[in-house]
Amino acid sequence: MSTSAPPVTALRGPTLTFVQDPFLVGSESSFRYESDGLIVIRDGTVTAFGPFAVIRDELPPDAAITRYGADSLIVPGFVDAHVHYPQTQMIAAPGGQLLDWLNTYALPAEQQFADRGHAQEAARVFLRELLRAGTTTAAVYCTVFAESVDAFFEESERLNTRMIAGKVLMDRNAPKALLDPPGGGYDESSALIRRWHGRGRQLYAVTPRFAPTSSPAQMDAAGALWKAHPGTYLQSHVCENRAEIDWVRDLYPARDGYLDVYDHYGQLGPRAVFGHAVWFEERDFRRCHDTGTALAHCPTSNLFLGSGLFRMHDAKRKDRAVRVGLGTDVGAGTSLSQLKTMGDAGKVGQLAGAPVTSIHLLYLATAGGAQALYLEDIVGSIAPGREADLVVLDLRSTPLIDYRMNFCRNLEETLLVQMVLGDDRAIRATYVAGALAHDRDSASVARTSAPRGRG
Repeated sequence: MSTSAPPVTALRGPTLTFVQDPFLVGSESSFRYESDGLIVIRDGTVTAFGPFAVIRDELPPDAAITRYGADSLIVPGFVDAHVHYPQTQMIAAPGGQLLDWLNTYALPAEQQFADRGHAQEAARVFLRELLRAGTTTAAVYCTVFAESVDAFFEESERLNTRMIAGKVLMDRNAPKALLDPPGGGYDESSALIRRWHGRGRQLYAVTPRFAPTSSPAQMDAAGALWKAHPGTYLQSHVCENRAEIDWVRDLYPARDGYLDVYDHYGQLGPRAVFGHAVWFEERDFRRCHDTGTALAHCPTSNLFLGSGLFRMHDAKRKDRAVRVGLGTDVGAGTSLSQLKTMGDAGKVGQLAGAPVTSIHLLYLATAGGAQALYLEDIVGSIAPGREADLVVLDLRSTPLIDYRMNFCRNLEETLLVQMVLGDDRAIRATYVAGALAHDRDSASVARTSAPRGRG
């Protein structure tokens, strides 16, 4: 029996993607811009990309082309390198710095995720909001409850989004309802890995919340779990807040700093990503470079909780560059929008005395985020062989932006206007594996089912 080939679709319009890291080669050499580009898609994958006048001859006669006008910009789907989906319900909770905020808001909220129905509703809202914000891949923290992990992956699988997530590991210094047995969490996490890692577009992350809430026994187990399952991820937090750093020093007096705690327990290396790193020293950046460990810069969170200013240019120093992506860190972060996050990352750079351009910021939210998650050959850029996760920006999405755009002098300024003034209204459309998953003007999310095979 013969079967027909998957249909070919295409997107046409102004298109921008990165070909190199602007922190290493400079902005001008880092990206490719096509004023009238064509992206050809078959079976969820980009098969061709280039100027419409050149690529159109590769289209079959029956190919469906969706055209976006001159006031649009097609870019890779945004990548969020650090976010807590259970905290969506308490975003913008007031008061305190990190440790007080955790105890007052975040941890009590996460206790509700023992209820599977609650977790399912939160996962639906969270993933819909990601798509409205143009985010197609994220590294996500669930809760200690396996039900919260299943609920998240089930919804992500239904939408066919490429997500990384895992059960939080905690066995001390948290409410009793949120604690694993002493040194525990290994078996439950192993079962989740077997169930979800590599199933369709879902990937698993071993997730010790942070060193203070895991005993040495659990930290040892987390490192062993990660080592026992090659290809999985490990995610946690590091050097976010000075009081937190002092606490870690008291809890792990034999270790030579916060990052060294994770290093001692075998938790650094490729596919390890740590949020914040606000108070890193040179030896910490060096160790991340040497081991291939990535960092997630979470500017809206660091500003909201008064944690400090991440030193982006130190992290990306050419002689020992670290993989860095952007994280929204909701609910300490103030928005799931990577446009807003890019804007605040620019402000942090200004305050830190090391400005970054809008080209650098867009890189961090796309190809840089993909590199931080070791997915740079799969998502984060537009090229043949990449998965067709794409975002269409409306460059004149509000009356103020429409007026301001009349005075933009170049592409860099155009992008900055979107980052400073834009929000979910600027996301004209979001495509997941080539399928329309969000259309702003119809307020719809495509209800697609993911393949159930492993890949």
